[in-house]
Amino acid sequence: MVFSSLLFLFAFLTVTLALYYVLPHNKWRNAVLFVVSLIFYGWGEPVYILVMLLSITEAYGFGFLIAKYRETNVRRARAWMTVSLLSNLAALLFFKYANFFLENLRLIPPLSEKIALIEGLTLPIGISFYTFQIMSYTIDLYRGQTEVQKNFVAFGTYVTLFPQLIAGPIVRYRDVDDQLTERRETVDLFASGVRRFLTGLGKKILIGDTASRIYEYAKASADFNATALGAWMVVIFYTLHIYYDFSGYSDMAIGLGRMFGFRFLENFDYPYISRSITEFWRRWHMSLGTWFKEYVYIPLGGNRAGRLKQYRNIAIVWFLTGFWHGANWNYILWGVYFGVILVIEKTFLLKRLEKLPKIVGHLYALLLIGFGWILFSYTDMAAGARCFLALFGVGVNALSSPVIGYEFLHAVPFLLIAVLGATPLPKRIWDRLAEHDWVSCGAILPDGREMPVTEDGLALSRRGKVFAVLTTVGCVFLFVFCVAYMVDSTFSPFLYFIF
Repeated sequence: MVFSSLLFLFAFLTVTLALYYVLPHNKWRNAVLFVVSLIFYGWGEPVYILVMLLSITEAYGFGFLIAKYRETNVRRARAWMTVSLLSNLAALLFFKYANFFLENLRLIPPLSEKIALIEGLTLPIGISFYTFQIMSYTIDLYRGQTEVQKNFVAFGTYVTLFPQLIAGPIVRYRDVDDQLTERRETVDLFASGVRRFLTGLGKKILIGDTASRIYEYAKASADFNATALGAWMVVIFYTLHIYYDFSGYSDMAIGLGRMFGFRFLENFDYPYISRSITEFWRRWHMSLGTWFKEYVYIPLGGNRAGRLKQYRNIAIVWFLTGFWHGANWNYILWGVYFGVILVIEKTFLLKRLEKLPKIVGHLYALLLIGFGWILFSYTDMAAGARCFLALFGVGVNALSSPVIGYEFLHAVPFLLIAVLGATPLPKRIWDRLAEHDWVSCGAILPDGREMPVTEDGLALSRRGKVFAVLTTVGCVFLFVFCVAYMVDSTFSPFLYFIF
C-alpha cells in the first residue's frame, strides 16, 4: 500500500484517523497505530510481519539488559548491545545481501557449481529503514541518551509507525521518546499536517511521476536510437524524479505524523541549490546522513584523529551508505564515488569553490550529482557507462533525433516548473504574499494583546482569516486534482520502497 493510492486515502487513512481520535488516551491510541501499522506493512507481504515483530521483540528484550548493566557493568552492557545489534542486522543481511554474496562467490571458478542461490528470497519492504531505527534505540540506550522503553506497544509503535515505516525519514528513538507517551494533538497541528501531506502528494504525483515517465521514455529510446540529447534527458529527468518522489514521500510522512501528534525532523532542504557535494549531502536525505554521522562516523573518530583517519572514516561511511541502498555493485560504486569527491573537497577543493562565483559552484555540484544518479539508477553498469559516454556524444547515432527533439521541447514547460519547484523561490513568494495576513510570532496587537500563535510558529493577524480561507481552497483543489490524476494513472510506487 502506498500513500498515493485511492485505497490509502479513502479507506486506510480515513478508518485509522476515526479509530485513533475515538479513543481518549495515548496508550490506546498507540495500540491503534501499532495494529494499523502492522496491517499497512503486511498488506502486500503478510509473512514479513513476523520478521518485523521478531526484530522488535529482540530489541525490546535486550533493552532491559542494556539498561540494567550500563551503570554498573559497562562491559556487560556493551556485550548485550552488540548482541542486540547483530540480531537485528541478521535479518537485514540475510534478506537483502545473502544472494548478493552468493552471486559473487559463484564467480570464483572452484565455487561456481557448488554454490546455489536462495530461491524465493525477496526483500521485505522498508527493512533498511526500520532496522536502523531499532539500532538507534539500542545505541542511544547504551549511551545513556534515553531510558529503556518498558511499554512494548509504545516501542512497537515507534518501529512500525506507518507514516515513515516504508521509506523514512529515519527517526531516532530519542527524538520521539517523549512523543510516544506525552504528545498532544491539536487542531492547528492536524491542519498543518494536512497541508504538508497534500504538498508532498502533489510533488510526488504531479511532478515526480511526470518526470519518471519522461525519464523512462528517454531511457528506452536509447536502446534503439542512442542520442546525446536523450542521455541528457535521462540524467535531468531522473534527477528531478528521485527528488520529487523521495522528498514528496518525506513531506507526506511528516504531514501524517503531525495528524497523529508527532513532529518528525525534516529530511530535505532544497539539495539542488548546493554549491558543493559536501553541502548537497547536508541537504539530501538528512536523516540518513545524521544516522551515519552519529552512529558510524563519530564513533570511528570523526575528524578528531588526524587527516588520514578522517579520510578512512569518510571512506567507511560512504562504502556503507552505498551498500545500505542496495545489494548491487552500482550502489557500492555510487557510495565510493561520493566518498572520493568528499575527500577531495575536504582536502583542497572546498576552499577554492568558495572563492569562485556562485554559479560555478552550482553547475559543478549539479553535474557531479547528475553523474552520480547515473551510477545509482543503472544496476547494469555497462548500460550506465554507455549513458555516461553518450552525454559527450560518444557511441551515439546522433546528437539528437526528430522524436527526441520533439519530446524535449514538449517537456520544456514542465522542466521549468520542476526546476523552479526544487528551489526556495516558490516558498519565498508564498511567504511574501502572506505577509499581509501573517506576522511573526510574538507580535502585539494595537490593544496590547499578543497575537494567537499557530503550530507552524506563526501568529495570526486580524486579516489572517482571508489567507487561511485561500489556503484551504488551494488545498481542496490540489487534493481533487491529485485524486483525478490517480484515477487516470497506473500504479506508481515510491522509488525508495526498494531499499
